[in-house]
Amino acid sequence: MALVDFIPSEGQRRIADAITAAERHTTGEICVHVTPRCRGNVMKRATRTFNRLHLYTTKRRNAVLIFVAYEDRKFAILGDTGINDVVPTGFWDGEVEELQGYLKAGRPVDGLCAIIARMGERLSQYFPGERDDENELSNEVSFDDLDDDDEPDDHNDDYGNME
Repeated sequence: MALVDFIPSEGQRRIADAITAAERHTTGEICVHVTPRCRGNVMKRATRTFNRLHLYTTKRRNAVLIFVAYEDRKFAILGDTGINDVVPTGFWDGEVEELQGYLKAGRPVDGLCAIIARMGERLSQYFPGERDDENELSNEVSFDDLDDDDEPDDHNDDYGNME
């Protein structure tokens, strides 16, 4: 399945628009990355993707990645150190649960747009918007079809399953 089969072009535009709207209220940076496969631990793969995309380069270290591996039905939400240092443990649990429901229902675009809006509101409590804030990261959905077969399977991977 290609990216456009999972998130059509119009859906990708809706997600980018949702990110733009959410980031008006916060200096936080929200990114969505989609890939077909993640056979290993989804948090490890999301962390590798976070680093590969250089999301750690924001001035306040307040980027968050929504990582979705649609064929393997896994996803993760991962914040940078600036976020993790100030938010309570389990900060993204509600978003994980909400996105899981949307993904199970086959509504990925609606789910991503809904949690992006919620993330913007929640991040604004810790990282309020500033008049001269610049958009440091792209709001477009990023995609790869990299295979992660080189990663050993970690059976302790119950975070963010779509099933």
